[in-house]
Amino acid sequence: MSVRGSLRRHGFIGTALSLAAAVALAATLSACSGDEPPEKAYSVPTPLCGISLDPALVKAALPGGDTLSTATTKPNGGTVRCNLSVDGEEALSLAQAWWSQGQTTATVSQGYANTDDGVLSEDERFVHTEKAGVGRTVSSCKVSEHPEQDLYTVVETRDTGVDDPAAIEKLLVAFTKAVERSAACG
Repeated sequence: MSVRGSLRRHGFIGTALSLAAAVALAATLSACSGDEPPEKAYSVPTPLCGISLDPALVKAALPGGDTLSTATTKPNGGTVRCNLSVDGEEALSLAQAWWSQGQTTATVSQGYANTDDGVLSEDERFVHTEKAGVGRTVSSCKVSEHPEQDLYTVVETRDTGVDDPAAIEKLLVAFTKAVERSAACG
């Protein structure tokens, strides 16, 4: 029996070929996918839906892409939502929502997706996860249209692969403070 026949009979040739094919496939896939995230070729406007925010904080919570568009919606009498889309796909929502006085940030956060098991800030004003967060504005934030209500802010990423708790926390805190300085707080 030849050496090749002996190797084949013991399964070494098939295993070696399978291993070589797997290595080649892995190399090809990693070359295609790249280790770098997609470039963020768009710019973030300021102000954004009427709120002045640092564009870098917003961009950190967005996926890569070429174009960014914004749309403001008012789904009910107490909510204003700024939806950001990258390359036509909704990527991030920044909202302001009035809730009855006496609620806690932890309670309000239960009304929003991806905030379960969120980190509660020491002052209990903010709850955030790697995908979303809720913040309570200061108690002096009052307007006549919403008596006996408190204004909360909400940051929600969509299914874009952005999972960065530090970026969400920074954006949530900055957005909440920007809303407190805006006309939304009277």
